[in-house]
Amino acid sequence: MSFETKSMHITSIHDNVFVDLGFEPEEAAVLKARSQRVIAVKLAIKDSLITELAAWIEANKFKQTEAAEILGVTRQRVADVVNKKTTKFTIDALVGMLARVGKHIKLSVH
Repeated sequence: MSFETKSMHITSIHDNVFVDLGFEPEEAAVLKARSQRVIAVKLAIKDSLITELAAWIEANKFKQTEAAEILGVTRQRVADVVNKKTTKFTIDALVGMLARVGKHIKLSVH
């Protein structure tokens, strides 16, 4: 069995998806701003985690293949860590790698 899907509409990155979903412009602006704040927080968390992991690799002078073996990932994934390509990782994946190397994560909610 095969399925074919087609997108009827694609929202440009510069547009507001909430307007496209039918929200009034004022509410759409509020929703977009709120979602951008959430995204910024998540990116900051990922940046902090990947920076810690990259620092661990550098401090231990690991080759990427050595770090990959310890972390249980491919060498390319380690290259992505070293190059801080946060978009290629979930928060969970980064936390898991840090846990494998004995790093403890403290969570603080304000």
